[in-house]
Amino acid sequence: MVLYRLPLMILTLSLVYIFIAPDEPFTFKLFFKLLPMIVIILYAFRIAPENKRCVHWFIMLGLVFSMIGDATLHWFLIGLVAFFIAHICYAIGFLKVAKFTKRRILAAIPIGIYAIIFGIFLIPALTDAGEQVLAVPVVAYIIIISLMLLATILTGNRPAQFGALLFVISDSILAWNMFVAAVPFAKALVMLPYYAAQFFIAVSLYSLIEQDKRIVW
Repeated sequence: MVLYRLPLMILTLSLVYIFIAPDEPFTFKLFFKLLPMIVIILYAFRIAPENKRCVHWFIMLGLVFSMIGDATLHWFLIGLVAFFIAHICYAIGFLKVAKFTKRRILAAIPIGIYAIIFGIFLIPALTDAGEQVLAVPVVAYIIIISLMLLATILTGNRPAQFGALLFVISDSILAWNMFVAAVPFAKALVMLPYYAAQFFIAVSLYSLIEQDKRIVW
């Protein structure tokens, strides 16, 4: 499968948005923010098998809702809902090819511990900032992204696992920066792992179901 160097284009567009694109005007910034996701979705469609199964469509739908979340995150609750739906799609897709083993199921323990500890720090910060209304949506989001990470572990698929882990890292830094304390170089620390996460989730579409072909980058 020849992919016309789309990964290089994704990397280039991501770096342009993070380090070069101006913050004003807002529409200009938003355009450059969405470009990498547009190419990632195109890449996902190209890398997925020709005879796509339910798992492939759910994950590609998750990518689309993630892009909607990118476009609406300045209205935080709307963007959060879009990403919540994206993670539901990802989790359903990955669970369709999950292989339950005792070792993989045990991964729920460290994931749950991290989610609880992060919530313990985050919820009081929301209260202190006068954003109590966000407490329930944020807790729900922590739960669904944790379930999505666990779902990727249950697949045994390395790109999916790496992508989900990067997604958790990105969102953790974003939430900490917004509600707990300012994080130096927050934009780069949030967006670099975010774009990488979406890229590796897209890459997983090729190998979630065994094939005889190979990727030609």
